[in-house]
Amino acid sequence: MIMNHKKLYRLYTEEKLGVRRRRGRKRARGSRTPMPVALRPGERWSLDFLSDTFGASRKFRILAVNDDCCRENLCLTADTSISGARVARELDALVRLYGKPASIVSDNGTEFTSRAILKWVNDRDVEWHYIDPGKPQQNAFIESFNGSLRDELLNEELFDSLDDARRKLAIWRYDYNNVRPHSSLGNETPADARRALEQFEGSAPDALAQTDDEEYEIQTRKLSL
Repeated sequence: MIMNHKKLYRLYTEEKLGVRRRRGRKRARGSRTPMPVALRPGERWSLDFLSDTFGASRKFRILAVNDDCCRENLCLTADTSISGARVARELDALVRLYGKPASIVSDNGTEFTSRAILKWVNDRDVEWHYIDPGKPQQNAFIESFNGSLRDELLNEELFDSLDDARRKLAIWRYDYNNVRPHSSLGNETPADARRALEQFEGSAPDALAQTDDEEYEIQTRKLSL
């Protein structure tokens, strides 16, 4: 069969044989303006994920949420799978405890750009700032925290189960927030820094910050149960 290119193109288009070109998935842009320095608790939270294994190389993920002002870790949630909807539920729980943050910083991971998170941001009227792809230094506070968590716990401990990982994470988190002094905070603990800032600014709205100190050994035994 002899056919010129015009007839071939006409038949090609009539039969709708064209293959649609796949486009890249649209990602949430959020705010791209420079982030101001957090001067009070609740001005800026930072989020990130870590991963580790337990048992026969079964992986689990850890959601870390920090307050960038006082360097306090607000959440270390461990599970085999953490979706965007789960992140939204954890944020709702933190808002009930500490009050609504003015802004949140994260990378462009699928959980943080999911529909559940976009709906949460719109419903709660919270500014969500996404760092530029490939530039983790723009979220330096949570990256520094991740390094401490990995060097001091994840690289040093073997986890027998998910419950064992959660227990060890809770003990490490209590030590990080309430016992260990931080040079960046004038050798104060994050919990002490939060209380000092809240007393200076007055009572923190919608927050249930603890004010009573207990012995570290007693709290450690409670967390290990």
